Amino acid sequence: MFVEGKRARLYLGSAVAAFLLLSPLSVRGDLYLGPGQLVQAGGVDITVPGYSVPSFAHWDGDNLPDLIVGEGSGTLTPKVRVYLNSGTATNPQFTGFFYAQSLGSDLTVPGSGCLGLFPRIVYWDADARKDLLIGRADGRIMIFLNTATDDAPSFDGGTFLQFGPAGSKTDIDVGSRATATAVDWNSDGMKDLVVGGLDGRIHIFINDGTDTAPDFLSEQFAQEDGANLYVPSNRSSPIVGDFNDDGRKDLLSGNTNGQLLLYPNVNTDAQPSFSGYSLIEADGTPIDLPGTPRSRPALCDWTGDEPLDIVIGAGDGGVHLYLGRCRADINEDGNTDISDLAELLGAYGSSTGDPDYNPAADLDGDGDIDLSDLASLLGAYGCSTLP
Repeated sequence: MFVEGKRARLYLGSAVAAFLLLSPLSVRGDLYLGPGQLVQAGGVDITVPGYSVPSFAHWDGDNLPDLIVGEGSGTLTPKVRVYLNSGTATNPQFTGFFYAQSLGSDLTVPGSGCLGLFPRIVYWDADARKDLLIGRADGRIMIFLNTATDDAPSFDGGTFLQFGPAGSKTDIDVGSRATATAVDWNSDGMKDLVVGGLDGRIHIFINDGTDTAPDFLSEQFAQEDGANLYVPSNRSSPIVGDFNDDGRKDLLSGNTNGQLLLYPNVNTDAQPSFSGYSLIEADGTPIDLPGTPRSRPALCDWTGDEPLDIVIGAGDGGVHLYLGRCRADINEDGNTDISDLAELLGAYGSSTGDPDYNPAADLDGDGDIDLSDLASLLGAYGCSTLP
């Protein structure tokens, strides 16, 4: 048997081969982050008025991801900034910005308290033009449909999304501070709505229509140990994805305290439920932005490599970037390669307290450097964070 990496093919003994067959690995789902940094434009840290809500997505037609940042608050006008990427796919660069447009002027909605607006690019209908999903501070959600082109978007005046049976629908309203994302929650191939709010719950609206004409009939809540999940310190800001490579969607959330909390899925991919969380770390320390900054995260691929990266918005108006590392990059040279394999094999069989024990090679953190660590390294072989 062999495992194919970016640069090498490794031939494995039968024991390792059997382990890998039972334990499929992928570096794409792993959140292993380096130290935080602030994103700049024109050589200066980006600082938007009010509370920042960033994401990294294609805005125009040059195949380079761009930076989209919500701004504003209850006293500062909410708008959507767009910083076009003037660099490359592996080294994004930004200079100036412009505001997203609605009906010929800057797109804006009322803000209140600690949120201007929460923007996410989404393809909502069937016209293959990017639209804007906007979570509002008052707890409601709007869809702004693109009336121009996919490469140069401009939007209509927006429509409130509703739920309920036909003939008696009401506006979706999570109370306040709606942080909305479109994701297929129940694995039926159609976009649903997963929404955080000031109350700390994860509000879910299942799409009973079609993927290009969503219809939401009822509201439910993400479950933790058989009860409604509440994110500690409230102001949940959810991301849904498979973060531990077990083929089931997990939940990642920001909160009032500026942390990132990961809830692994303990049920099925089509019916997620959760039991406890862990704090996401950066450079070995849990992310905990100063004060009560309201962390509002988005996953991205900032440098076009394999590990996941993340951007976080906060009350300081900055865009906080955490670049993903290869967890199996034991010597931290930017590549998972033969030198890392040599370090792991040199420590193989050792445990905490042994002279040969290397904590960086203990990839699963169980105190022993053994077959599971070797399998993890081989599964990530070829992972690079170098441009």
